[in-house]
Amino acid sequence: MKLTDEHRLLRDSLRQIIDQEINPHVEAWEAAKRFPAHDLLKLFGDAGYLGITKPEAYGGMDLDWSYAMVMAEELGHIRCGGVPMALGVHTDMSTPALARYGSDALREAFLAPAIRGEQLGCIGVSESGAGSDVASIRTTARKDGADYVLRGEKMWITNGAQADWMCLLANTSDGPPHRNKSLIMVPLDLPGIERSKTLDKLGMWSSDTAQVFFDDVRVPQRFLIGDEGQGFFYQMEQFQEERLWAAANVSTALDDVIAATIRYTRERQAFGRSILDNQSVHFRLAELMTEVEALRALTYQATEQMVDGEDVTRLASMAKLKAGRLAREVTDACLQYWGGQGFMWESAVARAYRDCRLLSIGAGADEVMLGIICKLAGILPRA
Repeated sequence: MKLTDEHRLLRDSLRQIIDQEINPHVEAWEAAKRFPAHDLLKLFGDAGYLGITKPEAYGGMDLDWSYAMVMAEELGHIRCGGVPMALGVHTDMSTPALARYGSDALREAFLAPAIRGEQLGCIGVSESGAGSDVASIRTTARKDGADYVLRGEKMWITNGAQADWMCLLANTSDGPPHRNKSLIMVPLDLPGIERSKTLDKLGMWSSDTAQVFFDDVRVPQRFLIGDEGQGFFYQMEQFQEERLWAAANVSTALDDVIAATIRYTRERQAFGRSILDNQSVHFRLAELMTEVEALRALTYQATEQMVDGEDVTRLASMAKLKAGRLAREVTDACLQYWGGQGFMWESAVARAYRDCRLLSIGAGADEVMLGIICKLAGILPRA
């Protein structure tokens, strides 16, 4: 994929915001285990970066997904995983179906303020008993008059403590599990909604994560996205963007981890020379750099397919699988070369080690990606 001057301009302007408005505050946000999401959202909204691929009619730029990919890449320079993940959930995980299938009134009510940075979104799919197995969710939305009545809970919700609304996947009928689900826009200030305290996580500290409960919550049926019963398929489409976003984002983050490790091992002395002078070390770092470039090439190829309107399920699943595996490999190898300092809780490589571990779990675990790839290749075992 060839980047244009417009792509580079977007990248440069984003880097300026990251360097001036985000990275100087990351340590404080990580310590607080929360960042001021609405303040940062307004900053990005005013700059026009929250609707890169969204329709101009609602304040977006109406650009193709390659520009969203560039934004995901550049956000990888943020010195933690939580902040870029929270922004990515807002721009590329909770809004694609709304933008694509929502009514004009629904997009005016939720998408436009999201693009302006006035409302923070989250996506409600996972539950305590249903993570990667999306078909098994139990939250229900039953019709009563002109409303849906919601009952159930959503777990591990990024932005869940601060979000203004949720793009919620719920069962709207008793039909087959892939045909009984719908996506519904749910304002999170409605009666009957309760949010847990912020969940304590291994990594991604500055991103607030919550459990959200729905106890007979009434939502107007006009808040339905698209057609009833199509929510599973809409969500699968959203997953493809989420998975490519994650692959693009972590590629840059891993570049930075390797670069920081080169700097540290060049200065760190052992047995009369720098750690980096050992062939086993600099050869290994060269291998890791090559692997990251291979991931980036795969992500770019998938992006080209998405821009061309092709089905990217296969390549997106491969990129997500490779990104999760490589994130674990790179951060583990680099932490080793930092020695005792790498094991310190406050070190940059330790944070990357913790933050990157989520990538093999969220948005479909590695095993789910393998299953998708096998299914598309026709190599699943016979029933």
